[in-house]
This record gives sequence, C-alpha cells and structure tokens, in this order.
Amino acid sequence: MSVILPTKMRSWLFAPGDSEKKMLKAADSAADIALFDLEDAVAPENKALARRMIHDFLQGRENHERLWVRVNPLDGPHLLSDLAAVLPARPGGIMLPKVNGRADVERVDHYLSALEVANGIAEGSTPLIVLVTETAEAMFHTGDYKGAPRVVALTWGAEDLADSIGASANRNPDGSYGFTYELARSLCLLGAAAAGMAAIETIQGDFRDLDGLKTRAEKVRRDGYRGMLAIHPAQVDVINAAFSPTAEEIAEAQAIVDLFAANPGVGTIGYKGGMLDRPHLSRAEQLLRQVGP
Repeated sequence: MSVILPTKMRSWLFAPGDSEKKMLKAADSAADIALFDLEDAVAPENKALARRMIHDFLQGRENHERLWVRVNPLDGPHLLSDLAAVLPARPGGIMLPKVNGRADVERVDHYLSALEVANGIAEGSTPLIVLVTETAEAMFHTGDYKGAPRVVALTWGAEDLADSIGASANRNPDGSYGFTYELARSLCLLGAAAAGMAAIETIQGDFRDLDGLKTRAEKVRRDGYRGMLAIHPAQVDVINAAFSPTAEEIAEAQAIVDLFAANPGVGTIGYKGGMLDRPHLSRAEQLLRQVGP
C-alpha cells in the first residue's frame, strides 16, 4: 500500500494538542495541513491529556488527510505512547522530530505498520514528514532519504540545532540566520531534491511580521522549497499565496512547454531575445505540476 499523499503541502499550521480551541482553529483554517503538536507545545505533565484530546478530536472530524500529528522524538520516552494513542483515530500523517538519520525513519515505519494492522488501517498508508536538521548528527545524513518508507517531505529546524551544538544564538546581529543554519536549510533542500520529496521551510517565530514572512516565503520558494511551517493562523494566507504559482508564472511556463512541443528534438530554442534549453523546460514542467491537472 502506498502512502496517501496530501493534495497540497504549502502551509503546515501547528496547534498544541492540549488546546481544543487552537486545534479547532487550525483545522478550520485555510492551512493545507493542520499539525496537532504533542512535542514542544505540550508540557510533559500534559502529554497524556493531549494524546486523548487529539484522538477524540480526530474521531470527530472528516478530511483526516489534512490533519497530521507531530509526535515526540524516537530517543525519548513518549513516542510509542503517542503513536498508540493517535493511530487508531487515523491521522492524515505524522511529523517525526529530531531524526538523526534514515535508521530512525525505518524503525518508526515498523511501529506504524504494526499499529496500522492492529487498527484495520491499510499498512504503509500513513505518511511522514521528517525534521532532518535538529541534531548535529542529523546534518550528516540529510541526503539519505531516497526511498525511505513513508516519507513525503523533509523540513528543518534551527532552534533545536542550536541547542544540539551548544550555540548561544542562531542569528546574526542583523537578524539573519548564521552560516550553520543556512547550511541546514540548504542541506534540507538538497536532501529533499535528491529523494524526490517536497522541501518544507521552517517556521517564522515573529507571526506579526507578515511582510517579512512574505519576503522570506517567496525567496525560499524561488530556491526550491514547496511549503512552509506556520505557528499562527495569520501566517497561512501569506504562505499559501507565496507558494502558489501566479497567473503570469503559469502562462510563462505553459508557453515554454508549448514552444518545445512545437519544436520536437531541439536542445535549445530562441525565446524573447534569449535562449532556452532543456533545464528551462524541466523547470516549466515542474511549475505546471504544482498547479495540478
């Protein structure tokens, strides 16, 4: 059984799993995927309650394919309890944090398969998004996910990475990420491209700075990212717009595809005073695939 891919993966909105109000707001938002959090947003003493709340919330909702859960990391005490609690309610997918490498994904795949079979869910159907830069070790394995079971997207994080390496800050004086964290962003993108998966940009902590969010989202989309994590509903519309091709981009891409189709067998072709070659065609085709049929 293949994993069930979400239709769109532009915006991923977190909501703490111990707040029914915030989960409802995320589920009813325009976010492509609502992410109910059992990890950082939930205190240790509230994790059991949050598991029950997420289970009950999922059971009472439709459109499960866009309702995902971020569980706790594999190397802690909570992961198996998280999965055992939420899998029976059939979440659309699982976010796995603090992954050190592909072996972690393969181990969690076994856990998920057992729980799917036990709960009458098609084995292998629950997809994963993996946080691949939250530990120093993980940075050396970002290119190892081609063919990894269940994984449909990679994303990255800067806060836990800073903690992992003992850094006092992850930002430069001007507010930009330091070199190590820009490297993490690049490695996530390259790893996703090598694996044929979507790369998803990390959060912007200042949810009030929507202009800054727009600039950043548009920039990383040009770089190759296909979506972005969000921590507040106000960020969703900005992210959705930034990762949706414009009418002008679609028209341009279609014109390039049509031009090559009308001239079969050519390697390069003149267009608007310049030259196009096969990489231009490939990028145009990729953009049109983002739009869908």
